[in-house]
Amino acid sequence: MKQIAIVILNWNGQKLLKQFLPSLFCYTPMYQAEIIVVDNGSTDDSINFLKLHYPEITIHALPENYGFAKGYNHALIGLKHRYVVLLNSDVEVTYGWLQTAFNYLEHHPEVSALQPKILSYNNKSRFEYAGACGGFIDKNGYPFCRGRIFNTIEQDNGQYEEPIPIFWASGACMFIRLKDYKEAGGLDEAFFAHQEEIDLCWRLNARGKKIVCLPQSVVYHVGGATLKKENSKKTYLNFRNNLLMIYKNMPESKYTRTMTIRRFWDYLSVLHFILKGQIANAKAVVKAYKDFKKMKKQYKNIRTINEELRSIDFPETILQESLIWKYYFKNKKRFDLLINNPSIHTDDERNS
Repeated sequence: MKQIAIVILNWNGQKLLKQFLPSLFCYTPMYQAEIIVVDNGSTDDSINFLKLHYPEITIHALPENYGFAKGYNHALIGLKHRYVVLLNSDVEVTYGWLQTAFNYLEHHPEVSALQPKILSYNNKSRFEYAGACGGFIDKNGYPFCRGRIFNTIEQDNGQYEEPIPIFWASGACMFIRLKDYKEAGGLDEAFFAHQEEIDLCWRLNARGKKIVCLPQSVVYHVGGATLKKENSKKTYLNFRNNLLMIYKNMPESKYTRTMTIRRFWDYLSVLHFILKGQIANAKAVVKAYKDFKKMKKQYKNIRTINEELRSIDFPETILQESLIWKYYFKNKKRFDLLINNPSIHTDDERNS
């Protein structure tokens, strides 16, 4: 049994598979890793393409499009590998990407999940939006990254080369111990897509597990291959799933206050969308709130379970300030302008 399963979710992505599988095969030690493609009910010629050109790949064919979360859960439930890599089909890997991460996890048993440095495939000197150099959230549940805050994306000038603890690892390329994935309950299938990896990482953090970014492992991500940046469906899923994630994971002592603040900022975003003429996005936020209220009931027991299993209320990788306030009103638009907060610091700073 190989120690690592690299699992790629595919939906009508023959073009992406043809473009990015060569780098994966070139830079992946095949004695160490099994490559698995989970096909989400594709209607293009993806499966035939794989059988013809990559017979070494294990194909897990699903009857329909289960989405990101359910697709991965179906594929991982029967695996026995020690580590799993969730890898988007639009990622180009580089020399040493796998071995570097594997060695780190082998020497750091306290780390459950890890992400590499993720740079933009279309502009390889810049960080990529979905993950950049490690994910965080602020006290109100808004995600951001080392190298990307909202729509401000930094150049990679070697400013974030140290491995550091992070709050969430990007689903574009996430290394995770399969045992921890299963014990935490995997990805939330009701999310369908977007922020399900943050939700999973929140559970891991709350139960005392560690997540890191290892910049010495590097991949390039196209991003936006499934839903475009301004797609109103993406806006809806991001807002709805973020609210569900907060309800599932936020400690009771902070939940009511957090949701009050969130409503204020989120409905300001509705006004912002309207003023920009993005009416579909404005409606998507309102619909997200309506559906969140309907879905809360089905998460009551899950919230209770998460409360019982929590050993840490506020991991140090949560920014204990308002990201929106810092970004829009204090003009703190880079990660290095936020890390003076004692809640976010590197291993070297903690040891000094």
